[in-house]
Amino acid sequence: MSVLNRAAKSGFAAEAQQKLQRKYSVAHAEEVMNWIKEITKEDISTSGEEENVFSTLRDGVILCKLVNELKPGSVKKIQTSTMAFKCMENINAFLNAAKDMGVPTEETFQTVDLWEQQNLNSVVICLQSLGRKAGNYGKASIGPKEAEKNVRNFSEEQLRASDATISLQYGSNKGANQSGISFGNTRHM
Repeated sequence: MSVLNRAAKSGFAAEAQQKLQRKYSVAHAEEVMNWIKEITKEDISTSGEEENVFSTLRDGVILCKLVNELKPGSVKKIQTSTMAFKCMENINAFLNAAKDMGVPTEETFQTVDLWEQQNLNSVVICLQSLGRKAGNYGKASIGPKEAEKNVRNFSEEQLRASDATISLQYGSNKGANQSGISFGNTRHM
């Protein structure tokens, strides 16, 4: 049985869940947990094991404190109740704050990914993305440095010069086609 006394998954659902669990990296999770501890100054376990990450972050309180440390006032009210919907409110408030701070939507997770321990890998990915943004708020960041905008301005003369290029100068496939190619016997119907 899983955390919420649900029946064990079977068939395709079990295969999909196992695939998600194989993507989980203890090393990445540990890096994220160390970063959270450094930013929030909370006394939390920094083990990257799934059970520790889940139990530490499940109620959303640490996540809300994290975004408030990065950008004060991001989460107005942190729910301290352990009731399910209050904890999920915290997680949702964290996700909204993370998006406001520049974390792309495709790098966020769904509330149930954390609350029901469905996909902790996506939680770690979201926190890594937030960690890259931390430098923008004067805090320690994790992961690779984000690329900076590099706008190129071309003169009219440079833009016109490209019009003189003949497209065949890029290369040619010399009229290649698939005639004469056969792979086995034809299909008899």
